[in-house]
Amino acid sequence: MHLRVATFNIRNITDRYDERKPLLGAAFAELEADIIGLQEVVFSEPRQDDFLSSQLAERHYRSLVSRHERNPNFGNAILVARGDIQAHEELRLSPGRSAQRVLIVTEGRTIWFANTHLHHKPEEPEVRVEQATAIAEWMARAPAADAAFIVGDFNTPPSEPAYGVMKAAGYRSASFEANGSEPPVTWPSGIQAPTMDTDGDPNCLDYIWFSGRVRIESARLAANQHAPADPTMYPSDHFAIVAEVEVF
Repeated sequence: MHLRVATFNIRNITDRYDERKPLLGAAFAELEADIIGLQEVVFSEPRQDDFLSSQLAERHYRSLVSRHERNPNFGNAILVARGDIQAHEELRLSPGRSAQRVLIVTEGRTIWFANTHLHHKPEEPEVRVEQATAIAEWMARAPAADAAFIVGDFNTPPSEPAYGVMKAAGYRSASFEANGSEPPVTWPSGIQAPTMDTDGDPNCLDYIWFSGRVRIESARLAANQHAPADPTMYPSDHFAIVAEVEVF
């Protein structure tokens, strides 16, 4: 069974959002993912998950949300266009963050798809280790499935310990599996804005991790083109990652 899975930090409604909103919508439509994890989603009206779903109305996306503990109008979302959703569960992480997972049955296959956004401060990698460990243990306790994916903005370069936590838990990176290396940079995109995030050095921070009966056919960056007339304008401050996978 073929699936297209993706992850995308959409940078909420900051960084010249009115200007980049059309680019964001077009980038999401080009992904045409069957299942996608979104980070930094605003849920106050007009909801960003609704806006993105409307770009591919024929896919009939169902949005499962995980709200930030301190700001319930902000958080993460999993958009599902394939299969029957059997469960949606959350794991609370410090400080106020979370992981979420959905259990999907499609074409006779069972799939766990988890989504998260880890602690952002570069100088505090130990918090990301704690969070990644909690997620890996949470997924290990889940009922068995044919495949498991954990996607998101891990705020973790490959050189950091939290990356090793995921590998030690038996997960592989789709980008590394398909290409032999991680992308050099998934953040920052190159967007220029008064509110842009400058905390940390450019690096690969976003991943599609997988385990189980999965074969990675390809993995690539997406949402990585600037506006034709403005090299300082991108859909988000992160690039998306999209993978073509076979669950067997």
